[in-house]
Amino acid sequence: MGQELEIEFKNLLTREEYKKLLLSYSVTDNEIIEQHNLYFDTPDFLLKAAGSALRVRVKNEKNTLTLKQPHKEALLETHQNITDDELENIKNGKTFPTGEVYKALKALSVDPNRVTFLGTLTTFRFEKQLSNGLLVLDRSCYLGTEDYELEFEVTDLEAGKTAFYYFLKQNQIPERKTPNKIRRFFDYKQKLNGEQ
Repeated sequence: MGQELEIEFKNLLTREEYKKLLLSYSVTDNEIIEQHNLYFDTPDFLLKAAGSALRVRVKNEKNTLTLKQPHKEALLETHQNITDDELENIKNGKTFPTGEVYKALKALSVDPNRVTFLGTLTTFRFEKQLSNGLLVLDRSCYLGTEDYELEFEVTDLEAGKTAFYYFLKQNQIPERKTPNKIRRFFDYKQKLNGEQ
């Protein structure tokens, strides 16, 4: 599948803000897509230490393996489609599939065969293309909790930043520090394990 640069802005939402935005766009149940993110790292969290993340997204009966890495003011995403059997092999600590993600892990000095399964985060997602970017509203469920998030995906950093902050102001949503989903997953898992 290859690589792409992702420029996005994120903001955590309260449940009320999330519901209000869904209402303002008259979102119906069939417009919300369910997807499952399966997260992986090495036992000593080499990817986390490198600011990177590895996941498999299961959506519309397709499995997409993605490595996200920091890249200037964006994220470099390396994708490849994998089969159900390849997904089971990764989850069970067996063979990691060769391909673009395998090569990118090796370039990070991470042994793909040391990757271990950490858990699943399920997202219920609504997407709407606006004139200046893609608006994404997510309700994410993981480890017995849930949170709500607004993402705004753009192609131009400065124009996107202006549009994002205008959107927050227009909808009376305060700016909130928003770690990415995998970080929130890790942080909550550590909290559950009493590792703060």
